[in-house]
This record gives sequence, C-alpha cells and structure tokens, in this order.
Amino acid sequence: MKFSLYRFRTAISLGVRSISRYFIYRLAVGAGFFKIKTVVNNYDPKHLFYPVHLKCFGRSTVISENRLSDSVNIFGIKEVDISSAPPIWHQDILTGKTFDRPNKDWWEISDFELPIGDIKKVWELSRLCWVPRLAYLGTRNGVSPQQSVRYLNNLNLWLKDWVLHNSPYKGVNWKCGQEASIRLMQLVLALQIINSDDKLEPDLVWLIKVHLNRIRPTILYAISQDNNHGTSEAAALFVGGEVLIRAGDSAGDSFSKLGRKWLEERVEHLIESDGTFSQYSVNYHRMVLDTLSFVETTRRWLSSRKFSSNWYKKARSASVWLASVVDEDNGYVPNIGANDGALLFQLTNADHRDFRPSVFWAYSLFLGGTPWEYSKMTSIDLAFIERLGVSTPRCTIPTPKNANYSEGGFILLNNENGARVVIKYPSFRFRPSQNDILHVDLWLHGENLLRDAGSYSYNCDEPWQSYFPSVEAHNTVQFDERDQMPRLSRFLLGAWPKSRKVNFIPASKGGSGEFAAQYTDYRGASHYRKVKLSQTRLIISDQVSGFENRAVVRYRLTPTRNWQVDDNGVSDGEHKLLVSADVPISSLRLVDGWESLYYLKKTKVPVLEVEIQQSGSLTMEYQWA
Repeated sequence: MKFSLYRFRTAISLGVRSISRYFIYRLAVGAGFFKIKTVVNNYDPKHLFYPVHLKCFGRSTVISENRLSDSVNIFGIKEVDISSAPPIWHQDILTGKTFDRPNKDWWEISDFELPIGDIKKVWELSRLCWVPRLAYLGTRNGVSPQQSVRYLNNLNLWLKDWVLHNSPYKGVNWKCGQEASIRLMQLVLALQIINSDDKLEPDLVWLIKVHLNRIRPTILYAISQDNNHGTSEAAALFVGGEVLIRAGDSAGDSFSKLGRKWLEERVEHLIESDGTFSQYSVNYHRMVLDTLSFVETTRRWLSSRKFSSNWYKKARSASVWLASVVDEDNGYVPNIGANDGALLFQLTNADHRDFRPSVFWAYSLFLGGTPWEYSKMTSIDLAFIERLGVSTPRCTIPTPKNANYSEGGFILLNNENGARVVIKYPSFRFRPSQNDILHVDLWLHGENLLRDAGSYSYNCDEPWQSYFPSVEAHNTVQFDERDQMPRLSRFLLGAWPKSRKVNFIPASKGGSGEFAAQYTDYRGASHYRKVKLSQTRLIISDQVSGFENRAVVRYRLTPTRNWQVDDNGVSDGEHKLLVSADVPISSLRLVDGWESLYYLKKTKVPVLEVEIQQSGSLTMEYQWA
C-alpha cells in the first residue's frame, strides 16, 4: 500500500505533461504507429564526405597544434584505432559479444534484456565520435594533401561500412532516438570542420534525412523524460533541418521549426535560472552544455536566425555553473549524479574527465571570455574552436567561489588556500537518480579527498546495479540499512524529501564558510547536517534521530593515501579525520568501498564508517595542515 502511495506521489511530482507524453508514446508503440517505413535496405553510398570540398588549409589555430592521436577513446578506458579497418558495429566493444539480430525492428528491441548486457557498449562507436575526429585530423595545419586524403578516405570507408551494416530503423543502433540524434550532430560537426561548400553530397543528405525521420516520430517520448534526450533530439532536428535547407531540400523547414520550438522549450524548462540542469549530474550537465555549444556554433555557421534572449541567458548560467565546479588545473569535477561517461565530441587529447574544453567552448560562445587565466589552457589543444569559426577571447571572467545554487540544491564553498567543498542537498523539481542527499565532496589543490562513487553501469549484475546509486556510495548518513529514497524502477526514486533549516554563509576573506540543512526521510528518520570550511580544515556535524536500530555515516577517502585507523578516526600521517559523538560510537572501521571514475570501470576506495545506535550528534573534523 505504501509503495503504491510513493508511486502516486512521485507521479504527481513528475508532472501531468511528462506522464501524459510518456503514456502516449507507450500506447503508440503498442499500436504499431512507429513502424517507420523502411527506406532502401542495403543502400550503398558512394561518397559522404569528399576531399574535393576542402577549403580549410592555412587557417590559424588557437594555441598549439598538439598532435591528435589516430584513435578515439571509449568511456575513457579503451582506445579504438580509427586508421584501421572498420569495427563490427553490433559488437560489445569491451567483451566482443555480438548482438546477433541486426535486422530486428528497433521498436522490438529491449534496452535491458540483451545478451550483451549494457547496451551502451554497442552504442558508443555508433555515436560516430570518430567522424569529426577524422575530419579534423585531415584538415589541420601542416597536414599534406596526401595525408588529408588518407584521413578523409577512411572517414568515408568507416561511414559507408556503418550504413551498410545498419539498415535504416533495424537493429540495436536504431533503438534510441537520442543515439540517432548524436550521430546526426557528429555528421554536421564534420561538415563544419571540413568547411564544405553549399553542394552537399547526395548520399550525405540522404543519411541526414534518414536520421531525422527516425527522431521526429518519438520526440514526445524524449521530451517526457525531462533530461538530455529532449535537448539532444531537438538539437538534431534543428541542425539537420537547417542543413537540408542549405542543401535545397524543402523538407528541411519543418524539421528546423520543430527542433527550434523544442530547443527553446527544453532550455527554458530544464535549466534553472541558477544554471542547474534537471538531471543533478555534473557529467550530464557537460553533455547538455556541449549540445548547446554545438547548436550555437552551427547556427552561426549557417547564418540562421538567433534563439531568444532567454535561451542565451540560460546557456550563460549553465556555463557558469559548470565552470564553478571544474578544477582549473586538471579539469576534473565532483563525480556527483548519474555518470554514463558521455563525451559527445572528441576533438582534443584531453582525458574524459577533463571538462575544460567544454567550458572553454561554451564561455567563448556565450560569455565572450574564459573562466581561467588563458595560460592554464596551454596543455590542451583548443584549435578546434577556431576551426569551427568561434573567436577565442583572452579576457578572464572569474567564476563564483561561494554559491548556493538553491534551485538545483548545490552548495559551493572555497577558501583561499586551495580547498573546495561541493554539497548536494534536496531541492528536487525533477527526479533524482542517486541517494546522495547531503553528500559532501572535498577537494584540495586538485586532489579529491572526500569523493562520490559515480555510476559504473546502467545495466550490470548485482550487487553493482544497486550499490552505485545507493546511499552507501556517498558521503552521508544511512539509516537502518535502507536508502534515503525507495527505488520504484531502474531510473526512478520515490518519496523525494524536502530541505528544512537551510542556512548558507559564504566564506569571508581569511574566514570560514558554512552551510546547514535538514531533511526527514519517508520512514521518519531525520538528518541535520552542518558543514564548515575554514582555511585548514573541514568540520561536518550531523544530528540524527527517528531511526530504529542504527545510523552509519560514511566518508569515502582518496585511495592514494595510506590510511590507518586509531581510536579517534583515521590518519595517513599528513591528513587526519577525527570523529567524536555525544552518544556511544558502536563501531568505527575502515572498509573497502568502490568508485567508478570512468563508466564500466570500478576500483576500490577506503571508506570510513562510523556507527551509532541511538539518536545523537556526530562530528567529523578533516585536518590537512
């Protein structure tokens, strides 16, 4: 009975429009309305991109022409050589298992019941991240005509092979409208890099239309999700339609108008005025910001009409939000929120976890500056920005150091000695995906001292399927071995709590910054947390009550330090975590936990667990100097 009540209340929180759109989609699938008429099977394209269109030799570059490798990186864990023969497009990139029904209609394929396990291991190469990279490799300064032809011939070879082995609307790679959208965006980005003239290859126009006709019928489903699916698919409809208009195809206008309509609506609805994105995820925030940067870059390239002033205002806010949580020296960010390793465009040598190229691109477009001193960016090749026709301003626009992003529930605290704290607290207008309420991330000079676990995989065996989104994978309190919110389905949590007693005091010069908030979970247990960041230490005070048997607070530590337990906490000789309580501590132990810095890769981390068995107060003091 209670579980049904949680479902009902969660449905109300999701909103009538989103629920209605989802059920319309499900009914349409059941009625067979999405059985898109198959276009010519075994279509054999001759030329998709062709060297005759090259106009880009001699362009200037931004910083240095660092040599890009002849490979793309999948999830940051596997290099794939793109100068060799094409891969098997229905094969798990990590295990070699193959989806053996490539001609099955897309609407008959399940995301989560495949013999290959996580479908993303097949999808990732079919996102065509290698298309703009090969285009970029073939058009850089210093590349000879012979080298250019070799790269672009391989681009055509791989893309032709993909088309031949992925008949339109058949097989696993046509399952998702967002995947089709990402492919289309890669094709259009490559066009810009190559700087094609007005006469596009007919085969490429055909391929763009095939993708647009897959995306349009299911756009309401994407919109109903209130996440990156809607922004990606709207972006693809808009840019694909604009390219068709440029090619003289009359069908382009309707696609462009539909895409523009939903892009405006999605940005208004999903990006809060403080810049927070609806998914409460740092990695998905990068994904949506890269999408907006790509759209605006393409709009300028095609000289299309600008979006509304509010669209640009939201894009600026989203840019600032992301820049404020990025470490300027290594580009790393807190691993907060769902993280599937998405990195749409691979045009630099930067690591998957380095968010600086995305921030720099967005700032160049939407703010006309850079969030950091320009000299800090010399380790990253950012020539792709100028190759896309975007000016690269040198003026610095400082990012917030202390902020309460209250609409999304994020707190940012920085001190003058290189320490930074990011806190997640409940402020849910959209559905949360992780039990990370009052999680605290601590950074010092680019080192993540108290850390989040990440996601690992969206479709894997237990215990991992349950572990990574659970409260155990975060730096917060767990009551009675349950999660903070009950899981109603794979991607849906119920009984979203609300914050009370919220108090934020920004750090003053040479002083301390503070934050406090309280919530009560669906079983009546209460957690009040106060966080204080001074110049040399972090103090976290927790008051807990209303639980039945026990409360456990966890602190997930950096694995590169040699932590040792003593009576008062843990220490590595340089850093200390001191623990105290006003009630008996029944257990203080150092245990093995897990984290996933890269999707589909997990490693052990030490976790300090402190347990009490009655209502009371716990205090942890992290000292580093």
